[in-house]
Amino acid sequence: MTNPAAERYSRQVLLKEWGEAGQRALSEAHFVVIGAGGIGSPALLALAEAAAGRITVIDSDTVDETNLPRQILHIPARIGMNKAESAKRMLSDITPDVPVTAVAERADDALLARLLDEKSILLDCSDNFKTRHTANRAAHAARRPLVTACAVRFSFQIAVFDFSRHPSPCYQCTFPEDEEKDVKAAQTGVSGPVTAIAGMFAAQEAIKLVLGVKGLDGKLLIGDTLTMKFDVMGLSADPACSVCAK
Repeated sequence: MTNPAAERYSRQVLLKEWGEAGQRALSEAHFVVIGAGGIGSPALLALAEAAAGRITVIDSDTVDETNLPRQILHIPARIGMNKAESAKRMLSDITPDVPVTAVAERADDALLARLLDEKSILLDCSDNFKTRHTANRAAHAARRPLVTACAVRFSFQIAVFDFSRHPSPCYQCTFPEDEEKDVKAAQTGVSGPVTAIAGMFAAQEAIKLVLGVKGLDGKLLIGDTLTMKFDVMGLSADPACSVCAK
């Protein structure tokens, strides 16, 4: 790191779990983030401010006025712009030393297979089950870690599956694709602080994977910010899973 960069990131480097070795590992990491919305925006900001090596943000949607209260990387002047491009512009202003690639496409199996490399960690910050299952298949096929986060109303869920190090249950094991129904924020509502919490927690879990710090691997965190109750559940592999039991 240059002297100005060393000063900027000095507070996180002071952490014994982080240190200079952890910062070097982060500088080599590639974070692939699906979604630049309510969860993806704070996650992207946290990863960029941690001095990630590379960030790729995937989103085919455009910025809408109703996004602005919680999607913190977007501003009124960018209404109608692709969200991935809008996020890239904001991150480039805040952390110009972190390379960001915007992909204005829908995340599918072929795209993720092309983007995921040996340094990649995949963060699924999407708002639908179809994309979550696509992310799960892609991360498992590439043997890369997956952090998945969602939020609705006042609640959020985060799960981590590290396919890079050992056999792991997967998203399909817990949430079978043919049994799920989308719960959309557009229909039910969502609290902005809840999406921020989910995004920041997702980023922290992704950073912990790089640092080698024990986290939520193979677990599901469920949070309710109305009651302020939080539970962590251990997840089990399904021996008949169509993804990880092949």
